[in-house]
Amino acid sequence: MASVFESYEQQLATITAEITANTSKIPDSNGAEKKSLVKQIERNIEEANELLEQMDLEVNQLQSSIRNKYQMRLKSYETEMRRLEKDLEKAKVTYRDNADSRDKLFSSDERDEISADQRTRLLDNSERLERSNRKLQAGYRLAIESEQIGAEVLDNLHSQRETIQRTRLRIRETDEDLGKSSRILTAMMRRILQNRAILYAVVGVMFIVVVITFYLSSSS
Repeated sequence: MASVFESYEQQLATITAEITANTSKIPDSNGAEKKSLVKQIERNIEEANELLEQMDLEVNQLQSSIRNKYQMRLKSYETEMRRLEKDLEKAKVTYRDNADSRDKLFSSDERDEISADQRTRLLDNSERLERSNRKLQAGYRLAIESEQIGAEVLDNLHSQRETIQRTRLRIRETDEDLGKSSRILTAMMRRILQNRAILYAVVGVMFIVVVITFYLSSSS
């Protein structure tokens, strides 16, 4: 089951990478190209959500000892998908706002008043915003990966704690068995000493009887 989940993870990674790449192209596209990109992204998002549903089914069938780790990974993927959907909506709005701004800035009455330097600055600002957006996305992905690593570490620590607890229980049981064995040996030694004392007493009595019998026989 875990191998199936990991196979879904690889497919999801490919789809999300394509979504991110296409979303970043929207601000620089227009007309038919923009519509094509949006449709492709929406299809990818739908496909990714179907994959998440399949992954959820797989997680529910995993053993309880490893289920928590995969549930946390699934949750992070769902969060990432919601973020990608929001990014798509923001890109659509940004495109419309940029288009309206360009129409206003470069209207027939004002177009001649905008210098080449101002246009260059506008383009530079757009590039800076795009670079900042890519950095934020990279930071978010890094945070998700760190969260996954933390979940795996916690799961390993939990497993180690259970192992230590089982070891302590076995040591305690061994100590109890050794205590029982020691008590049994002590009782056996006590019985051996008692039997030896009884044997010496019987031998002593028999010796005394023999001596008395020999003495009486000699006197007669």
